[in-house]
Amino acid sequence: MSGLKIGVIGATGMVGRQYLEILEQSSLEIAELRLYASARSVGSRMTFAGESLPVEEFTVEACRGLDIALFSISTELTREFAPQVAANGTLVIDDSSAFRMDPDVPLVVPEVNPEAARQHKGNCSTAQMVVALQPLQQIAPIKRIVVDTYQAASGAGKAAMDELIDHSRRYLDGERPAPENHPQSLAFNIFPHIDSFRDDGYTKEEWKMLVETQKIMGLPNLRLSATCVRVPVAVGHSEALHIEFERPVTPAEARAALENAPGVVVVDDPLNREYPQPQDAAGRDPVYVGRIRADVSLPGAIALWVVADNLRKGAALNAVQIAELLYSAAPAQQAEPAAATAR
Repeated sequence: MSGLKIGVIGATGMVGRQYLEILEQSSLEIAELRLYASARSVGSRMTFAGESLPVEEFTVEACRGLDIALFSISTELTREFAPQVAANGTLVIDDSSAFRMDPDVPLVVPEVNPEAARQHKGNCSTAQMVVALQPLQQIAPIKRIVVDTYQAASGAGKAAMDELIDHSRRYLDGERPAPENHPQSLAFNIFPHIDSFRDDGYTKEEWKMLVETQKIMGLPNLRLSATCVRVPVAVGHSEALHIEFERPVTPAEARAALENAPGVVVVDDPLNREYPQPQDAAGRDPVYVGRIRADVSLPGAIALWVVADNLRKGAALNAVQIAELLYSAAPAQQAEPAAATAR
């Protein structure tokens, strides 16, 4: 299909702006791009492919006639409005957690489960992890994963990222400002608290990493334990992974599989100080993997370090890739899971 009418819902947000940048580089044939946000943004303009486009107020009726709607708004608003937009015949691709656990809505990372995108009936830390896990799963079935995440402030939204920058400046001036967009101050600090805590002692974010990974990879019996930590980094999530397999896997095997995997770039020469870092991943599409080594606590297991831009890999890029899977023959580069909601 050519000449697509595409809408970006939440266009003025951080992920919305990434949508525009990635759509410019995509293989999609776009006849019309429409930008939607809340009423307070109406009248502002944004640039796409050299053209100044107006921002419209988002309503279900305003989206009527779109072929694709790329959602990047709150989970609550997405739950309310995405099904209504989809009911009008629009393919909704959503980067929130609204439908991630819905068994009737596919959770798609194109490098891992592209076939799921075509089953549509209408978490960012997970996406980069499964892109690194999939090539390893293909050489030896994975039994168990222990993952510690080091998640950037932007994962909590633009206000949270701005607060980190502002509080860091004020901290250096001797102030100790109270946090408004984080549970604790993030300036020169880290804390193991992302999303709400469950009765079992894990946070909802940690629980989602388990169930999302099981769903995306089609491994319902996979065992995974996560500790999710917020760190004073603006953009780019990092993860330390310890992976146990059904059979022993050597670092050389793991490295070879990752070097040949789509969407993965291996940066692994620690003696020369070469390993993935958030500042190098920011603004780029791949998942970067390094520190590939044997896990000395468990013979045959592998430890590695994974870094990606959470705004691109974790959200906008993945959504555009899903659209490309369905509407063009040349998918972009790679991708946080997004859910495709019914046409």
